[in-house]
Amino acid sequence: MALKHVMINDIIAENNARMLNLKKYYPFFVLNETTFSQYKDGKFSFLDMGYITLATLRFFINENNFHERDITFEEFEGFLAELLERDFELETEADEKKELIGYIFDKLKNDGRAFEFKFYDPEERKPRIARVKLIDSRIENGQVFYTITPEGIEFYLDTKEVKEESKINISQLLLEKMITSNNFKGGIDVVKRINAEVTRIKEKKEQVLKLLSIDIFEGEKAYEEYMDTIAKWFNDEQKLFVKNKALVDKAVEKASYGMNSEEGKVNGSKAFEEISRLETELKQTIYNHSRLIAETVELSQLADNIISRAKLRKLRPVFDFGKSFADIMEKDRPSDMSYILMPLFAPRLDKTFSVKSIDNILTLKSDDGNKGEKVEKKELDLDFMYEDEILDQKIGMNFAKLFYELCDQLVKWNRLSLKEFNGILEIKFNKEVYANRDLYAFLVHLAGKTAYNVKKMCEKQETLLEEMVVTYMSEEDKERFNNLEFTITFGDEFEIEGYGSTLTDMTFERRLG
Repeated sequence: MALKHVMINDIIAENNARMLNLKKYYPFFVLNETTFSQYKDGKFSFLDMGYITLATLRFFINENNFHERDITFEEFEGFLAELLERDFELETEADEKKELIGYIFDKLKNDGRAFEFKFYDPEERKPRIARVKLIDSRIENGQVFYTITPEGIEFYLDTKEVKEESKINISQLLLEKMITSNNFKGGIDVVKRINAEVTRIKEKKEQVLKLLSIDIFEGEKAYEEYMDTIAKWFNDEQKLFVKNKALVDKAVEKASYGMNSEEGKVNGSKAFEEISRLETELKQTIYNHSRLIAETVELSQLADNIISRAKLRKLRPVFDFGKSFADIMEKDRPSDMSYILMPLFAPRLDKTFSVKSIDNILTLKSDDGNKGEKVEKKELDLDFMYEDEILDQKIGMNFAKLFYELCDQLVKWNRLSLKEFNGILEIKFNKEVYANRDLYAFLVHLAGKTAYNVKKMCEKQETLLEEMVVTYMSEEDKERFNNLEFTITFGDEFEIEGYGSTLTDMTFERRLG
């Protein structure tokens, strides 16, 4: 009876929380089921509103949060028109397409109203309504701007993480929206989710280290994957932690000020308690994340040492019977054992020195005649390089590598500052990159022009930097960045900590279209 009482109590007490958690899924299924069924007699029923909804949310996350700007209807119209043509091969008149896009957008924002999710409250014994929006709007200077709501971000995150983006970054963007909308209780759940992700990454780091000690080849692959997919986001994650910590500090200050009065103590005690819990959770998460970064640096050093030692061991002339036996078992070819065993069973050959040969040694006459010196004709080494030529080649290869990294980041993000570029280089090549004089020489040469076109650069080189990049960059990389164009604008000076180098900040921006 006691167990049954606990079960019934859980059903009733937890119902509201479960329903409120389900509400963020409700708009997706409403949109997916009813959008095109009655529009123009089902003429566009072949369109998948579920796919369009998820694509729209991803578009808003990219623009609102990654690029930190709101969206106009015209920008959404351009995005959706391209999607309909590319993914559904929609062919229709321009006016009809524009009307269709307007209809879809009205459905997504539910004509400006919230979607109403109805459920029964067993504690109060009455029906309730939970409201949820995917897209919100505001008017500024006569222009309507649209943004994704926290519920929209949370729903998208629950379906699958954003590709090629840090889960911690996305969760922190959601946390920022939670704090600014004073939803501190929801913010606590988001921070716990971030902390769980940090713990997962730490466990993955331990797995990489363990794999390196067991199988150097698989361990090296796992290490490179870890650094490429996880470690490269650490710098951005730290910046967002600082930003969210500042928002929480402001909320604590505001709540403390509001509780000075008696009325404030009554109304704000619960909110202050939630803010305090959020602050504690966030501090713990920031500490754990900092420890993770420090441990990743140690992992990088350990991995380099382990891989270096493994390379040296591979050079030693030692036959590994255990590994050979394991390979034979894996291939299931026992006949290969003969190659190992036959030399061991070969006849024993003893070499001896005959006593009769002593007489031959004593009677052997030496040739005391003068012999001419043998002159060997040495062939000319066409691959010989002087030291200055080797240095030029090394500099050119470094310039090409740095130019490749810059182009690679611009293809991903379209816009990049020199500070961010330095941070990416630091994660990929460690802090020793700042001690390399080729980095500063590359930036000086790069600043010689304010715009670069990779296609034109490959056809005709105007500067020494372009000549080196074209000479040492692979044909595959040239083909990949063939359509890339970008501009450079200069900003304020900043100093690289620990190296005493002062640089002028530069902003690299990709030209689109």
